[in-house]
Amino acid sequence: MAETKREIERKYESDESGLPDLTGVAGVAAVVDKGVAHLDATYYDTVDERLAASSVTLRRRTGGSDAGWHLKFPVAPGVRDELHAPLSDTLPDDLAGLVRSRVRGSELLPVVRLRSVRDVRHLVDADGGLLAEVAVDAVHAERLTPGGAETQWTEIEVELADGGDPAVLDKVEKRLRKAGVRPSASASKLARALAETVPAEKRPSASAGEPVTAGDHVLAYARTQRDAIVELDPAVRRDAEDSVHSMRVATRRLRSTFKSYGEVLDRAATDPVGDELKWLAGELGRDRDREVLTERLTAALDEVPADLVRGPVSERLRTWSSAEHGGARGRLLGVLDSHRYLALLDTLDALIADPPLLEAAGKKPRKVIAKAVKKDFRKVTGLVQQARELEPGTDRDVAIHEARKKTKRTRYAAEAGGPALGKPAKNLVKSMKALQNLLGEHQDSVMARQTLRELSAVAHAAGESAFTYGLLHGREEQRAARVEAELPGFWDGIKDGTAGL
Repeated sequence: MAETKREIERKYESDESGLPDLTGVAGVAAVVDKGVAHLDATYYDTVDERLAASSVTLRRRTGGSDAGWHLKFPVAPGVRDELHAPLSDTLPDDLAGLVRSRVRGSELLPVVRLRSVRDVRHLVDADGGLLAEVAVDAVHAERLTPGGAETQWTEIEVELADGGDPAVLDKVEKRLRKAGVRPSASASKLARALAETVPAEKRPSASAGEPVTAGDHVLAYARTQRDAIVELDPAVRRDAEDSVHSMRVATRRLRSTFKSYGEVLDRAATDPVGDELKWLAGELGRDRDREVLTERLTAALDEVPADLVRGPVSERLRTWSSAEHGGARGRLLGVLDSHRYLALLDTLDALIADPPLLEAAGKKPRKVIAKAVKKDFRKVTGLVQQARELEPGTDRDVAIHEARKKTKRTRYAAEAGGPALGKPAKNLVKSMKALQNLLGEHQDSVMARQTLRELSAVAHAAGESAFTYGLLHGREEQRAARVEAELPGFWDGIKDGTAGL
């Protein structure tokens, strides 16, 4: 797998005056000349520049100390995660996988060539430790696609040392500003090169304005979720923390939007897409459910007195978790490379670009959106009432789970309507999130008990004591009972949740 590095840097415009003296910067004991490097980088993208549109850069570079393939993902302004793979003639498979959600079936082509003469300085402290690297780059950019042009400029780049204090960058910037150097208007060399060499006929038109109609609001929310799915794909492939959960939530939000706003977007067109989103959420949930159960059961076992732990319960739980994770992880990576998943992304793009709008989509947003949110909330009301009337047991467990799913749907509908409905929608989102958490605690208990029964059966078959599994099972029953007892009072506090919409 490619190596990953967190890159924290700032770029500045530079004229012929070059780099000002930085020895007076607080904490900088010396400025060490590291010589000049000649860099030659070719940047790759699709014909319609999908990577650049997402501020993702993919290049093959020779020269300097880190020749090879570089793939960079934006994290925050001035912060990117850079993945580096050894120099080769073709794009390494692991990097190709990380851009697949954006590239899909399109060919990656060379779009820009940047040749830079880099004059490097190291800013070091009194002990000789590296604080930051400063480079003055004389850049020559050439667009490699038809009709492109060439351009050149000089810039100053200041990159924080690994593990360094970001305050160093502030101190350097203060010195640079005093010398008349100003931050670059472009986020990266590639962004500047693309902007300055684009053929006239391909220059971007004015962006769309603020949402006006109900359709505008719903599509804006749907577009945000589509973008989140695409952007989280590389993080899921890299097994980044919380990435699977976040991608699953975006998938569910989008599916819920299609269902809630059936008077805005024709469900004859969106329901088949929703089915595919449900499939994807299910695949993402395999690993997420394991994570939740592992954390819950591990914490519960830690609370059991040592003399009540009979047999290798902790070891068996770890074995189960590891086996489940390995299987789910391999399956999920296969899903992300599958034709079905990539076709879903293409379908989402097409649907958002040419949405199946109904008559209500053209109306003013407040009334249309409020109607949809209230309809979802009424469904929650009915399911909560049903659960309260049932006796404890499987039927009540199912009813509570259904209420939780409709609570999520109402929350997402209110999120989508937030810009149009204002504070009442925000209040509803808050109350639905709280209810979702309460009902989620109950569902987690149901799933934990099922897992404990399975682990108990395996332990018994191996000749081990099942006592501790039974103890944990009983405690989970008590946790579920507490939720059921709390639900009536909790619900009475929010049952008028759509007031003001």
